[in-house]
Amino acid sequence: QVQLVESGGGLVQAGGSLRLSCEVFRRSFSTYTMGWFRQAPRKEREFVAAITWSVGTTTYADSVKGRFTISRDNAKNTVYLQMNSLKPEDTADYYCAAGEFMGGSISYRAREEKYNYWGQGTQVTVSS
Repeated sequence: QVQLVESGGGLVQAGGSLRLSCEVFRRSFSTYTMGWFRQAPRKEREFVAAITWSVGTTTYADSVKGRFTISRDNAKNTVYLQMNSLKPEDTADYYCAAGEFMGGSISYRAREEKYNYWGQGTQVTVSS
């Protein structure tokens, strides 16, 4: 089993920054891909970013490229999502996810059904 615990959400003004953390509780997850998804009110959940744990290959949604950075810290078993230049449209509940795969195309990594484990979510609100 894999347990994911997110933290770091909150309220920030447009143009500001936040860093989300996702601590991973599992004995070994070197063959996993970690992802961040978000769900805004009255909208479907959407892909934000992903990173392969072993190699560190990253994938981003077009809407966050150049503003968000996903990274992982092996020693701390933690995945981060650094969010800069935040916009009101970034307001959403953000979810960390773990998938038991490493490869695949960009579109494959963006599909939420490929992820097996999910955190409880953390809320991000960006005021204008």
